[in-house]
Amino acid sequence: MSFVPRTLGEIAALIRDHPLAWVASRDLDATLLPLIVECDAYGTPVALVGHYPRRNPQVAAFTRDPHALILFTGSQGYVSPTLVSNPTWGATWNYAAVRIVATLTFVPDETEDALRRLAARLEPAGGWRPEQMGERFDQLSPHVVAFRAQILSCEPQFKLGQDESAATFAEIVSNHPDPGLAAAMLRNRPIDDD
Repeated sequence: MSFVPRTLGEIAALIRDHPLAWVASRDLDATLLPLIVECDAYGTPVALVGHYPRRNPQVAAFTRDPHALILFTGSQGYVSPTLVSNPTWGATWNYAAVRIVATLTFVPDETEDALRRLAARLEPAGGWRPEQMGERFDQLSPHVVAFRAQILSCEPQFKLGQDESAATFAEIVSNHPDPGLAAAMLRNRPIDDD
């Protein structure tokens, strides 16, 4: 069974809905950062935009070697045998994740725009805006630097019950306490369900 999303749009949706990712450099250092996904006309992720504190050691590491490993985790959770009526069914863990290999380039001229885009993406409609910081925004923004990570490869793994029988799948979705995981399972159920 291949655990891939049903559509390419699911990859971008995972990144938009769960933007916090581990960004790892080749020296095995890693930082958790919220990222914005940029897609092509077909909805395929092509780049990720974020920012680092300038004092983070990864700024120097990526300046020397731009290769990055970026890991996103979406909806996930334990699936207990108590959710299904089959007494021989075993416990499992369902999840959606994306592993990205990218070339990370710092783009200092885009830092303010990246900060504004991130706030616009994460804040609810009519929510906080960086302009509300006044002079403090201008004082703090020089201490961070934006980057764009061009995606070289993208490996999604969406283990969301695709290998379950229709009856077991329905029981898991109906009984699971995490509605987000149940919704992800439903969106990724193969169309040729048994």
